[in-house]
Amino acid sequence: MEFKDYYAALGVSESATPEEIKKAYRKLARKYHPDVSKEANADEKFKDVGEAYEVLKDPEKRAEYDQIRKYGSRGEQFEPPPGWQSASGFGGGGYTEADARHFSDFFESIFGGGGASRHAGFGFRPQGPMRGEDVHARLALFLEEAFNGCEKQVTFTVHDSVDYSHLKARTKTLKVKIPPGMREGQHIRLKGQGSPGFNGGEPGDLFIEVELAPHPLFTVEGRDIVVTVPVTPWEAALGASVTVPTVGGKVNLKLPKGATTGRKLRLKGKGMPGKHPGDQIVVLQVVMPERHSDQAEALYQQLAELEGGFNPRSKLHV
Repeated sequence: MEFKDYYAALGVSESATPEEIKKAYRKLARKYHPDVSKEANADEKFKDVGEAYEVLKDPEKRAEYDQIRKYGSRGEQFEPPPGWQSASGFGGGGYTEADARHFSDFFESIFGGGGASRHAGFGFRPQGPMRGEDVHARLALFLEEAFNGCEKQVTFTVHDSVDYSHLKARTKTLKVKIPPGMREGQHIRLKGQGSPGFNGGEPGDLFIEVELAPHPLFTVEGRDIVVTVPVTPWEAALGASVTVPTVGGKVNLKLPKGATTGRKLRLKGKGMPGKHPGDQIVVLQVVMPERHSDQAEALYQQLAELEGGFNPRSKLHV
């Protein structure tokens, strides 16, 4: 199989920080999201980016991958080192081999080995009913979909077996109702939708983890939604009523007199919906016009003379 360079997939260096890795993933996930991307092979690129992030976001998996990188290089045929066994694996990260549909052979060769199929081929036979393995899948949502709720299709892989020594993979597709207010990392549990049980045992469950695609205006912090709003110097100085966007629609916000860049104003209840709705945090950014008229410059000169005693750098000591 071909070696996969996860750092190259995300466009980051080997020394990238977790925040740099997350930022790169969010950018590329939005670029290649199958619902909006017109890029060639967007589906495959979206999977590659997701697989790279799955490894590099996890310190244990990343450390193991860094060891493996010394053993193989991009473009070469790759086989794991003799006797290689992952300490993190599917089981360590909450995933089972039913995730094989989402991950490449390269990934599975390094981190595979969890779930029921670990016993396959070793003569293991359950003596009585045994519950099927749980299946984990990820679902990327736009912020608007998570905010309002929606219905999405989820395709995932389950394992069937007659005698437990040979597992057969098949795909399932379900329509899933997403309730309003789902946040990054939250899970939806669908009971009995995982892999079938053995010897009459009950099936496992399906756990769907929500991921939020990056938004051009908003970021989400817990249940709060954050947006940066530009304001003019005169709006900041005199106070004003300005229109600001929220995910639920535009609202009017009253600026206090003397507002400064970086000041945060709170729109209560305008964050992610739920039993305890979040707020929207508006971060002000005072923006100067690119050009001034002669009259405007004269007014600034007059202001400088009137407020000549004001020195914002008075506390700077060099």
